[in-house]
Amino acid sequence: MEKLKEEWSPNEISERIKIEYPWNIAMQISHEAIYQYIYVLPRGELKQTLIKALRQEHKYRRTQKVGNPEENRGKIANMLSIEERPAEVADRTVPGHWEGDLILGKYKRSALGTLVERTTRYTILVPLGDQKDTLSVREAYAKAFKTVPDELRKTLTYDQGKEMSQHEQFTIDTGIQVFFAHPGSPWERGTNENTNGLIRQYFPKGTDFTQVSEEEIKKVQRKLNDRPRKVLNYYKPNEVFNNLVALKA
Repeated sequence: MEKLKEEWSPNEISERIKIEYPWNIAMQISHEAIYQYIYVLPRGELKQTLIKALRQEHKYRRTQKVGNPEENRGKIANMLSIEERPAEVADRTVPGHWEGDLILGKYKRSALGTLVERTTRYTILVPLGDQKDTLSVREAYAKAFKTVPDELRKTLTYDQGKEMSQHEQFTIDTGIQVFFAHPGSPWERGTNENTNGLIRQYFPKGTDFTQVSEEEIKKVQRKLNDRPRKVLNYYKPNEVFNNLVALKA
């Protein structure tokens, strides 16, 4: 029940129990049984909340529609194309390669920065409020990456949003080389797109990020990194990431 309230899917709950309690057969439960449990609950606020969460999960795992590639895009000087990115980024065998994006708030007047490490799916949420200009974004991203060990800061793949126009100074500040995806090609940053879908479960469309505290944003960041992922064999991003940090140390 607790994990359902935290937006974990029934499949995530079922598989995580197998990892944490492999010796306890009595605790094992299938994801189908969890779905059945939710739908046989008596009518009430709890049932409505849980069903709403499941519907949001389904909604945000659908294929995203691609809009006008040129919308809100401008020419970025001296940008490096994703085609020039090191080959090691694509196969995810070497950690330290990130994807980034902005989630826009109500009326596109506020934003939340999202940074996701490709190998571990470890996520950093960057509070921006209404300060989504290129200088503010560069400084906020650089500050966020200070929490990451140097050896896990290699590249950042971004779309061609104008907020990354100061990418050259960002590289000087952080040592992270920025590569730009092709316009209208969200699949080139698929890890970030999928993570943004999870984030929307906590901050749905229409959220005004000027009204969301940094404390609440970091709380959601902790939830995302403490949430088991199928792609990680139902280990959590923070477990995989912290193991890498320990190995590097």
